[in-house]
Amino acid sequence: MKNSFAELGLGPELLLELTSLGYEEPTPIQSQAIVPLFEGRDLLGQAATGTGKTAAFALPLIQKLGKTKTVPFKPAVLVLVPTRELAIQVSEAFHRYGRGLGISVVPIYGGQEFHRQNTALKRGVHIVIGTPGRVLDHVRRGTLDLSAISVVVLDEADEMLDMGFADDLELILDGAPDDRQTALFSATLPPRIASIAERHLKNPARILIPRDKDTKGTLPKVRQTAFIMPRSHKIIALGRVLDLESPTLALIFCRTRVDVDMLAERLMGRGYRVEALHGGMTQAQRDRVMKKARGATVDLLIATDVAARGIDIEHVSHVVNFDVPVSPEAYLHRIGRTGRAGREGVAITLSEPREQRLLRNIESLMKQKMEISKVPTPQDVKAKQMKMTSAEVQKAIVAGDLEDFRAVAKSLSAENDPLDVAAAAIRLLHEAAVGMDHGEDDIHIPEIEQFSGSSGHRGDRGRRPGGFKSGGPKSGRRRDIVKPHAARGHQEKRPVGKGPKKKH
Repeated sequence: MKNSFAELGLGPELLLELTSLGYEEPTPIQSQAIVPLFEGRDLLGQAATGTGKTAAFALPLIQKLGKTKTVPFKPAVLVLVPTRELAIQVSEAFHRYGRGLGISVVPIYGGQEFHRQNTALKRGVHIVIGTPGRVLDHVRRGTLDLSAISVVVLDEADEMLDMGFADDLELILDGAPDDRQTALFSATLPPRIASIAERHLKNPARILIPRDKDTKGTLPKVRQTAFIMPRSHKIIALGRVLDLESPTLALIFCRTRVDVDMLAERLMGRGYRVEALHGGMTQAQRDRVMKKARGATVDLLIATDVAARGIDIEHVSHVVNFDVPVSPEAYLHRIGRTGRAGREGVAITLSEPREQRLLRNIESLMKQKMEISKVPTPQDVKAKQMKMTSAEVQKAIVAGDLEDFRAVAKSLSAENDPLDVAAAAIRLLHEAAVGMDHGEDDIHIPEIEQFSGSSGHRGDRGRRPGGFKSGGPKSGRRRDIVKPHAARGHQEKRPVGKGPKKKH
């Protein structure tokens, strides 16, 4: 494995940009992917989110394109991504890396004016980064010419298939030149991905970057805990868990838009700064929410899986599964959004009794048992809140500058017990910080027996001593071909089907 970017053959301009951005050495996916892509080989790479995949394909492509001093009339590189957010993020990465080489990039995605994208394409561009649906729209309208494409990159290919873009990918790949270079990156390699690779990649270099694990086999820097309770108590339980955890920013996943909106309303009532993210929002609304989340003015970001795809926020401290994901791979995708940049992350899952089999499936994929904790009691929450108030008082004592307040304390102590004076002051501080007492917080949440059956016995695990510690779219096949025709309405989500053509 190469230990430096210089050893990988990157030129001085790129090395200078990487140094200015704070890059010191390549990640494993970068060490293994950059040279084959330099050499023009097709590539099939499996690596999790957050491993540096974008730089792995962006750096060699920028260097190759940087040798052309003029902007081509037709784009040379096409990068396909699942979401508009990821299209913007990948585009920004290309801009950062290629600032000194004059590389031109345009992102195209649904939700943005078609005319604006068309104008950018007409000016000439090296690289187009887009969602499959919008790319196909441009191809059909004749505003995006694929005839000069020399490289196609599929980023987060498994997510594109999950979102129903299988037909679109086949049509786009069939419409690009046969002698192109193709790179496919995916966090997982299910049979559908293998099928696309078989049809469209020629003798690819194969790279597998295993998930980082510590000596116990757990995902790095992510503390994982599950709670089991009746569905009727989930919101109350989640409120207690959040009160104990005090997240910097929690990303909470729900299955439906209805759950997102309902949960957002209830948690706002507990005093949290909450934003919702789901498919019913306009692009302007999504941009506003993401700006708040990145600006650290949000405590909780509640989203559906589809709406959260492509979100990349470094300071997510907690990921919460309000429902257990049906797919174990979806669970890994979700919790991969925390525990980044050397920080410890926390993954919390709320499970109904009937969902315990889904927990077993996740454990099977991770090859480790998930910690099952007791739902915090009202007493647990109150003790944590009192501890936080005590810490604030201690901080004020250390900070000093109390002379004006000493005079008031002395005056009150002349007429009252000094201990009562201090207790009353602490009570006022505590009530101001904690807010109103929630009547629902006193509700008893019954303890659920853990499942024991043929799929797994849990009797030897026991419980955590002392309780919880804080710390498809319709199937169908489109038989049309990729060619320009009259404008049609934009549709981001497409039917799933198999492509007809194998690349030789």
